[in-house]
Amino acid sequence: MEIFTLLENLEELLETAGKVPFSTKVMIDADEFKEVLEEIRRKLPDELKQAKWVKEERQRILMDAQKEADDIVRQTETKIISLVDDHEITRQALAQKEEILQSADKVAREISNGTREYADALLERLEEILNETLGVIHNNRKELKM
Repeated sequence: MEIFTLLENLEELLETAGKVPFSTKVMIDADEFKEVLEEIRRKLPDELKQAKWVKEERQRILMDAQKEADDIVRQTETKIISLVDDHEITRQALAQKEEILQSADKVAREISNGTREYADALLERLEEILNETLGVIHNNRKELKM
């Protein structure tokens, strides 16, 4: 993600900045700092769009999993109807239907949980980046006011 690179650029600006003697303060090129901040502002909407895409993709995956589960149920019901004539086969088909339903439900839950975890992790990382960026901006503004 480009935001990480830009944040690293800000860190590098701070690390390579000239030190103020007898102080923990540093002097940085304001124009260069502002340029990196503007680039972050331009890139943030892209990162947010990407998070939105992840959310929509999760929903699509859940819908696909449900459709697949419904298809499996329909196929199983069709197979059961065709096997009703023989009692033993009918019993086996019912058992197989239950196994397939349980398996489909399990797969749907796993997919759902996985997409939720992925989306949450992505959004959590984005939140951390935004908080770190805001902290850097806040500190730099505080230093500029001194």
